[in-house]
Amino acid sequence: MKFSRALSLLSAFCLLLSACTPSSESSSDAPATYIENKGSDTIVNLALAWAERYQTDHPDVRISVTGGGSGTGLAALINGTVDIANASRKIKSEEIEEAQANGIEPVEHTIARDAIAVIVHPDNPVSELTLQQISDIYSGKISNWSEVGGEDRPIVRLSRETNSGTHVYFLETVLRLGSKEDKTLFSMDTLLLPSSEGIIAEVRQNPNAIGYDGLGYVPHDVKKIAIAKSAGEPYVLPSVETVNDKSYPIARDLYMYTAGEPTGIIKDYLDWILSPEAQEIVLQLGFVPIH
Repeated sequence: MKFSRALSLLSAFCLLLSACTPSSESSSDAPATYIENKGSDTIVNLALAWAERYQTDHPDVRISVTGGGSGTGLAALINGTVDIANASRKIKSEEIEEAQANGIEPVEHTIARDAIAVIVHPDNPVSELTLQQISDIYSGKISNWSEVGGEDRPIVRLSRETNSGTHVYFLETVLRLGSKEDKTLFSMDTLLLPSSEGIIAEVRQNPNAIGYDGLGYVPHDVKKIAIAKSAGEPYVLPSVETVNDKSYPIARDLYMYTAGEPTGIIKDYLDWILSPEAQEIVLQLGFVPIH
């Protein structure tokens, strides 16, 4: 009797234990697909908005979005640790070579456009600058606002950090005026800040500061500078319209990179990003849709 009772208790315990242990069937409740998306801080807010909308319509998909800069995203792509790398600049030839050495062929996808706005404090009387003047300011040739029609105040230069695709683009397009032979560098006293928000915060509180940021990050309480390609040409403010008609001189494409041609859910997601629904989000966040 004692043995039979003990056997019954053991059987009941085993049944209880099996009921508490997750079965292989219960795993079907978990997300079927996970997409890792990393890179450009310029793109991160847009990528987060896209991910949130897409997951609402596709509850079986989970998309992780993190920033860190274009260089960080592309390094993760090269190392095979990310599905989609966001970049606010084109991938460099040496990065392509590194990826290929790891058996990865980076594929570029243009997902939006952006203007780089040059910004100052609202109390700064300077409203217009040429590309050459901005280059001279950031390289240290011009160090006082009075040299460009402003007050007798020292110029405080603000820039993104060197890992930022926006930093690289601004260096090549503005400081070096698009010349591959030009080796101009940022002045040594330029303050390198880790985020777009950091530049905005500093410009807000410092009437001597000048900074640059993606148009989608620029709020109404800082002042955007109208820019001319050269002396004697029109001064143009950044906007969706001036990016599309190519009159604003500091505009660029924004990219996502994949390891090879995308397939499966990653292809579906990238196809959706190019859809009218997703491109409307581009416009809402202050960027420029690609169509």
